[in-house]
Order: sequence, then structure tokens, then C-alpha cells
Amino acid sequence: MHEMSIAQSLLDIIKEEMFKNDAKVLKSVRLEVGQLSAVVPESLSFCFKVMVDGTEFEGAELIMEVIPLKGQCLDCNEIFEIKDYVFECPHCGSKEVHTLSGQDLKIVEMTVE
Repeated sequence: MHEMSIAQSLLDIIKEEMFKNDAKVLKSVRLEVGQLSAVVPESLSFCFKVMVDGTEFEGAELIMEVIPLKGQCLDCNEIFEIKDYVFECPHCGSKEVHTLSGQDLKIVEMTVE
């Protein structure tokens, strides 16, 4: 389960940012999880909770928004949501598709005191 190592990396980043900003209490963290990022939100949420229980971050809420996989056809410039991982333009049928979103995992916002 790679979500455990992702949760640990998130906590490392959170600790560093809180230290830089002299924040003492973590209330929530909001993430954008790309559909193609290979992260299972439920597993990441579970791992995060397990890792913060009994620590200074206990009770912090992990909020995740799944970002859909979107692409742009390089032949007709159509922008579309990629369904069922089929990288083919629904407008012209081209397989020349550039991925625009849905691959990243990023911290968007932290609420701290």
C-alpha cells in the first residue's frame, strides 16, 4: 500500500510548512488527487488518520477532491474528459491526445492556527 508512504510524505511537508509559518495546530489539509495518480482516496484517508492519531495532528481533517482525467486532441484541439482510460478524441477519433489534468497529487490548502 503506497498510500502509507504518501501519507508520511504529506505529514513531512505539513510539518515543514507549519514550522516555517510558526503554526501550532493543524485543522485541515485539502488535497487535489488526480484520477490517474494511482492514489486510492479511501486508503490515503485511512493511512493519514492512523498516522496522526496520538500525535499533535490528531483530529486534523483530510479533505480530498478527485480531479478528472482531461485531455486535448492534438489534431482538432477538442478538450474532453478521458473516460475509462481511453485516450482517443471523442470528436474526431484521433489517438494523438495530450493529458491536461488528472495526474497530480497536490496540497491545495492547509488550515492552521
